[in-house]
Amino acid sequence: MGNHSTVTMFVLWGFSSFPELQNLLFTVILLSHVTIVLANASIMVAIKLNHSLHSPMYFFLFALSLSETCTTMVILPRMLVDLLSESKAISLPECATQMFFFFGLGGNNCFILTAMSYDRYTAIHNPLHYPLLMTHKICLQFIMASATLGFSVSLCIVTIIFTLTFCNSNIIQHFFCDIEPVVSLACNYTFYQKMILLAFTAFTLVGSFILIMVSYVFIVRVVVKMPSAKGRYKTFSTCSSHFTVVFIHYGFACFVYLRPKNSDSFRDDTLLAVTYTVLTPLLNPIIYSLRNKDMQAALRKGIGSIIRFSPQMINKRAQKI
Repeated sequence: MGNHSTVTMFVLWGFSSFPELQNLLFTVILLSHVTIVLANASIMVAIKLNHSLHSPMYFFLFALSLSETCTTMVILPRMLVDLLSESKAISLPECATQMFFFFGLGGNNCFILTAMSYDRYTAIHNPLHYPLLMTHKICLQFIMASATLGFSVSLCIVTIIFTLTFCNSNIIQHFFCDIEPVVSLACNYTFYQKMILLAFTAFTLVGSFILIMVSYVFIVRVVVKMPSAKGRYKTFSTCSSHFTVVFIHYGFACFVYLRPKNSDSFRDDTLLAVTYTVLTPLLNPIIYSLRNKDMQAALRKGIGSIIRFSPQMINKRAQKI
């Protein structure tokens, strides 16, 4: 190690491997980013303004939409800047901060999805006591616990990674500070530390996924005992949006973070991560909008109010002038 110099600045080199795609990627990611922000903002505004959506299920959906929006804000603006600039340098503190918020918010999303599955189980298994079991205070405690767990795990991951010594290179083969591309640059990264990082990742992804599946096992057991086919269909339909989002979220996340990797796979992982960081937040609000009639009605009502309100405001201002 005496012949190495300690790295204090990284270079995000992910998109430099695809020079012919950078303009296309910039356009697609910019449009996706704007769409994600507008779609999630529309859902949050609709839930806030429509009193019929002031229920635990939509309270969790509001929190999930806010968390997903913040997650994309951590990654996508920096990604767009790097696509246009020649200098893609990022300091160690900036890299650590980006990683902390990305994995903290990502873990928060996982635990919110877990809370949503418990909410659906409670509503279906014990509908008479549901208002007492899922009060606003309890829902808020679930949200706070999700954030605490997510950011605690993220802090442990970031602490382990950034106490390493980086001396092999300063080029991160990725478009953001992800775990594997960063630790591959460390010269004192051990198998023991690798297992600890894998355990934290598995705790967040596998642990929360198992809890969600347990909730759905109990939900299915209750639903199949219902005598009415119409009742079974209606009950399953209330869970369809959540289950679809869970399938997409965990499918991409587990494939990206739990499969074996090596330095040769970083180039492919970059394109996969684009899918995970852009496509998943883009699909979630679309799924909840398309598969939820109450949300569709609230969004139509909100858009209609804006359309009606705009000409009235223009006329009033014109009369004043």
